[in-house]
Amino acid sequence: MSVPDTLPRDRTGGVVAVWVAALVVALSIGIFVEPDWRGAWLSVGLGVCVILSFAVQLVHGRSQGFIVRVAASVLGAMVVMGLIGAGFALAELFAA
Repeated sequence: MSVPDTLPRDRTGGVVAVWVAALVVALSIGIFVEPDWRGAWLSVGLGVCVILSFAVQLVHGRSQGFIVRVAASVLGAMVVMGLIGAGFALAELFAA
């Protein structure tokens, strides 16, 4: 016999947390890594965000919608990191 949830948990908190982590990772890579290596490190940072999204959703403890939440986390992290990476690439292009 399963016990029903007393209060429904907020499902968007974990997704947004991964997006914020992607923002922090992308900004730190853009600031501290040399321009020649930014693309490689951004892909490593996205891999970290994928692992983080799995961990956050597993800690969340609900199986309903797990794949959708992980996909939303990873897709949002990819968009955030892509936009920030494009911004740093354009800044590097016009700074030279």
